[in-house]
Amino acid sequence: MKRALITGITGQDGSYLAELLLEKGYEVYGIWRRKAFVDYGNIGHLKDKVHLIYADMTDPVSLISAMKISQADEVYNLAAQSFVSTSWDTPIGTADIDGIGVTNMLEAIRIVKPECRFYQASTSEMFGKVQAIPQNEDTPFYPRSPYGVAKLYGHWITKNYRESYDMFACSGILFNHESERRGLEFVTRKITHAAAKISLGLQDHVELGNLSAKRDWGHSQDYVKAMYLMLQADAPDDYVVATGETRMVREFAEIAFRHVGFDITWEGEGVDEKGIDRKTGKVLVSVNPAFFRPAEVDLLLGDPTKAETKLGWKREISFPELVERMVRNDLEIVKKEV
Repeated sequence: MKRALITGITGQDGSYLAELLLEKGYEVYGIWRRKAFVDYGNIGHLKDKVHLIYADMTDPVSLISAMKISQADEVYNLAAQSFVSTSWDTPIGTADIDGIGVTNMLEAIRIVKPECRFYQASTSEMFGKVQAIPQNEDTPFYPRSPYGVAKLYGHWITKNYRESYDMFACSGILFNHESERRGLEFVTRKITHAAAKISLGLQDHVELGNLSAKRDWGHSQDYVKAMYLMLQADAPDDYVVATGETRMVREFAEIAFRHVGFDITWEGEGVDEKGIDRKTGKVLVSVNPAFFRPAEVDLLLGDPTKAETKLGWKREISFPELVERMVRNDLEIVKKEV
């Protein structure tokens, strides 16, 4: 029986990955941080099937202990301060977790079990001010946030340990991926949750930032399969994981509201833009400049050819299905809260 250690196991990706590995017969260990109250996050339904270890990405001793306890054959590093906007408020903390934390985990593996295979969760935010369209594994990086910069360090230190110590260390450069388990602070979940509440008469409208921002959106359940495949390959490498399609934030909103019976038309431009229901004339979406980033990332579009050809990975959940699944889930949640 293989053993896997997942950092960030209670998050969106960690929970889907834990489910996948359990299905494949792994013994799954997860790192979580001690809090004032017990919070299983997205793994409440798995808490009796996985082994949880208290540790922290900023505490190397605790990570060494986690490796000794788990004796992991594979480590998936998904722990991060993952909200881009927050990285401007907490740049040092973001760097400690998303950058130096990767080194701490790699060192723990090198000291305890250097033959262990390692996956690093890199991100399309490293491309930032994109230097080519679409972006692939050879596209130069140009991060536009403390989050992107910290993740770029994590990406390069992973490559460095692979080349310096002959470790099986891979990075997945994952483009935006969402799900029903996404946190409410993320724009996609903010939209679907608002659509559910507005449809039930519990909210008037939703305020968003840059509606013209373009992203390559997939479903987390598809993307964790790519993580797994990377660590089953004959040799370690880095891979872009994306859909090869880009959509505007306003398109995401249109599909979400359509699923609950609204038909959005757009008026104005920039900070004056509004999403209005054609039938009632009611404003459903408005722009709040406070939600714009200090340095904006306007377009992300990934080329997943390498992952598709070398790993045999493919996206199965379409963009419309992704949005509809999120809306359906939020409708169920909101109805229970009423």
